[in-house]
Amino acid sequence: MSVEIVTFGCRLNAFESELVAREAAAAGLSDAVVINSCAVTNEAVAQARQSIRKLKRERPGARIIVTGCAAQTQPDMFAAMPEVDRIIGNEDKLQALAWRATRSAFDVDTSEKVAVSDIMAVTQMAPHLAGGFQRGLPRVFVQVQNGCDHRCTFCIIPFGRGNSRSVPMGAVVDQVRVLVERGHAEIVLTGVDLTSYGGDLPGAPKLGKLVKQILKHVPELKRLRMSSIDSIEADAELLDALAEDARLMPHLHLSLQAGDDLILKRMKRRHLRQDAIAFCAQARRLRPDIALGADLIAGFPTETAAMFARSLELVDECGLTFLHVFPYSPRPGTPAARMPQVDGGVIRERARRLRAAGDAALRKRLEAEVGASRDVLIESDTQGRTEHYLPVAVSGQAIGAVRRLSIADHDGARLLV
Repeated sequence: MSVEIVTFGCRLNAFESELVAREAAAAGLSDAVVINSCAVTNEAVAQARQSIRKLKRERPGARIIVTGCAAQTQPDMFAAMPEVDRIIGNEDKLQALAWRATRSAFDVDTSEKVAVSDIMAVTQMAPHLAGGFQRGLPRVFVQVQNGCDHRCTFCIIPFGRGNSRSVPMGAVVDQVRVLVERGHAEIVLTGVDLTSYGGDLPGAPKLGKLVKQILKHVPELKRLRMSSIDSIEADAELLDALAEDARLMPHLHLSLQAGDDLILKRMKRRHLRQDAIAFCAQARRLRPDIALGADLIAGFPTETAAMFARSLELVDECGLTFLHVFPYSPRPGTPAARMPQVDGGVIRERARRLRAAGDAALRKRLEAEVGASRDVLIESDTQGRTEHYLPVAVSGQAIGAVRRLSIADHDGARLLV
C-alpha cells in the first residue's frame, strides 16, 4: 500500500506535502500515513492528534509518521502517543536521508521514535521543486522563503520553522519556468514570512525584485499570485509590479491580526492601525479593483470590547473581502500565554462576529461583480476563480484554461455565469 499524506495548516505545508510524498516513496516506505501537522493554534494540534487516533483505528497495521510544525515544537507529546511510530522534524521532512533512515528504523523495528534536528541551526534554503505536481494542474505553489525572524508574542511558528531564509532568485525563476512549461497557468509564491524574502541573500533583494524578475524572464506565465504578506514590509518594487503588470493578480492577503494599537503593540507587531488602513488605500489606488483579505485574531489577551470593536471596524475601513479568523489560543512558551486571558466564551463570540462581518464583506463583493467580465482560471469541473480569487461556479470548461466569462449572478458563496 502506498504512503498517504494528511496535511494540516497553511499553503506552505500543502506544498511541502508534495515533497514529503515524493521522498517517502523514493525511500521505499509503504503502508504508512504521514501527518504533516500545524502548530498555529491549540485546535490545530488537537485535530492532528484526533486524526492520528482515528487513522490507527481504521488502519491498525499502518505506520504513523508525524512531521510539520507541531512535530517540531512538541515532539515529546507525539512520541508519548502509542499510535505514533516516528516523529520527523520540519526541516528533516524535506531531506531524502530522513526518509531512508525512517525506512531503516522500521525494517529493524527500532524503538527510536524521534528524528527532529535543531531547526534554529538551519541557515540556508535549497530550492524544492514539487515534481509530483500533476501536469495541467491549474494552480501550483513555489516556496521561495521559510522561517521567520520576528517574534510576535502569540506565535509559536518561528520555533517550528526556524529563522528566515530564502531561495536565490535565479533558482525561483528556473522553477517557475519549469512549471509554466508543464502547463500550469497560475503560480503562487509562498513562504512563512513572504515579505522578508531576500534579507539573507547577497545584495538583500526584496520580494518586489523577485516578482519583477519572474514576470520579466517568464513571459509565458499567465498569472502570478502571492500568499499572505506583511503589509508593513511591502517594498516599492512590489507595489510597482502590482500597478504595472496585469499578470500579478489583484488580490493580496494581509497579516493584520488586530485593529487596535495597544493590542498590536502587545502582539509585538510592527504596524499600527493607521498603517494598515493607509496600505489598503494605497493598494486600491494602484489597482482599483483589488480584492484584499486579512488574518485577524479574536480575543487576544487583554482585549476589551472597545479594542475588539476596532478590529471589527477594520473590515470596512480597509475594504476587506476575505477574512481568515483565528480565535486566540495560548501556545505554550509564547509571551502572550502569560498575559491575562480573555474568557473562552467571549473569544468564541468575537470570532463569530468577525466571521459574520467577513461573510457580509464577501457577499458585498460578489454583488459588485455581477455584470462584470472576468478572466476565470478553471480549477475543476465545477469551479474556477477570478483574478481576485473569487470562486465561480462553472461547467463544461477545460480544466486549466483561463476563460473570459460574464458574471450573471451569485449564490452568496460563488459567482454564477
